[in-house]
Amino acid sequence: MTRPSPAVWLLIALVLGLAAGVAAGTDPALSEGVVRLLQPIGTLWLNAIRMTVIPLVVATVLAALLGSGAEHLVRRIGGRALALLIGMLIAASLFTVLVAPPVLRALMPPADAAALAIGTGAPQAASVSFIAWLLDLVPVNPVRAAAETAMLPLLVFVILFGLAAARLPWEQRSLIYRAAAAISAATLVLVRWVLLVAPVGVFALAAVLGTRLGASAAGAVIVYVAVVSVLSILVAAGLYVFVALSTRYPVRDFARASAPAQAVALSARSSLASLPAMIEGAARMGMRPGVGSFFLPLAASVFRLGGVVGITTGILFLAHLYGVRIGAAELATIFIAVPLLTFSVPGIPGGSILIMSPVLVSVGVPLEGIGILLATDTIPDMVRTAVNVTADMAAATALDAHLPTETETAA
Repeated sequence: MTRPSPAVWLLIALVLGLAAGVAAGTDPALSEGVVRLLQPIGTLWLNAIRMTVIPLVVATVLAALLGSGAEHLVRRIGGRALALLIGMLIAASLFTVLVAPPVLRALMPPADAAALAIGTGAPQAASVSFIAWLLDLVPVNPVRAAAETAMLPLLVFVILFGLAAARLPWEQRSLIYRAAAAISAATLVLVRWVLLVAPVGVFALAAVLGTRLGASAAGAVIVYVAVVSVLSILVAAGLYVFVALSTRYPVRDFARASAPAQAVALSARSSLASLPAMIEGAARMGMRPGVGSFFLPLAASVFRLGGVVGITTGILFLAHLYGVRIGAAELATIFIAVPLLTFSVPGIPGGSILIMSPVLVSVGVPLEGIGILLATDTIPDMVRTAVNVTADMAAATALDAHLPTETETAA
């Protein structure tokens, strides 16, 4: 008899957790007990995932930058990768701002926002201007950036440090390279250990969510979950078409190589937790080593195509819910700001929701609405993260397919 795969166990844990939470939510005393018992367990598992993020990214990127031929690799990948990622973000943003508003208007009649907002307790984040965002790209204190999981400023420091270390004599550079490679390998083992207990963490988180949904589920929330999930799936489907039309790889091979990382993304709700599976998938497809070791860690850290769909849909949903008019100027603001904002999304569950406040403020939507999204974010975040991982793999596939060969570069 074939044993269920890890992805099946995670799906079972999710369904059982939601069912248990909804059942417990019918009794206030029982509901409180379930939350008090299981929320620390779910939080502990999430903290274990987050614990591995910084060492994994820093060590993997440093090892890639200091490996043999790293400077040549950066020159070949850098400009092409940046143009590719920006183009994909713009396409996803345009699709969402055009499709989401009419769909939400058609499916969701005006609802009582006050009833949905009870007890959601959204975080009150300050608005961040573009200039402030730009200045923060260079961290005054890299250790503080790491502690706050400010991935983009941290990566700026790590890349600059790696490029500087690459200029050292090999005797000194090799010490840093070997240490980074060893830390990266050890952290990958730690990530696999954390994922072994993923069903327990997923069950705990789903049960806590179920207790809340059991008391406050509403048609509007169901519509939001459905819309953001379906739009994300459509964007993911577009990525398979993109691979088929723009690369030499068969779509079947791409799908097989991406499936393990997608399964991890659906369960862990973390792009960075999916990084080991992405690197293995890239190697299985026969991509050049530099694409897997250098580009994929960077993409997993800062490239959030699913975040574009999720943040944009969430903002438009809250605007509709609260009766805030979104005109052409507001749509333009969302279209431009959200792709930039996604570079700051932490690679943790719910990260996209937590950082959308600057755009909400810009278009006049109450920040309290963030709590509504956080309370129902398990399924949307699972789908968003799977889209992020699929986009990382699609971008890596396209980049590998169009990089010049060593012979062409020399010529």
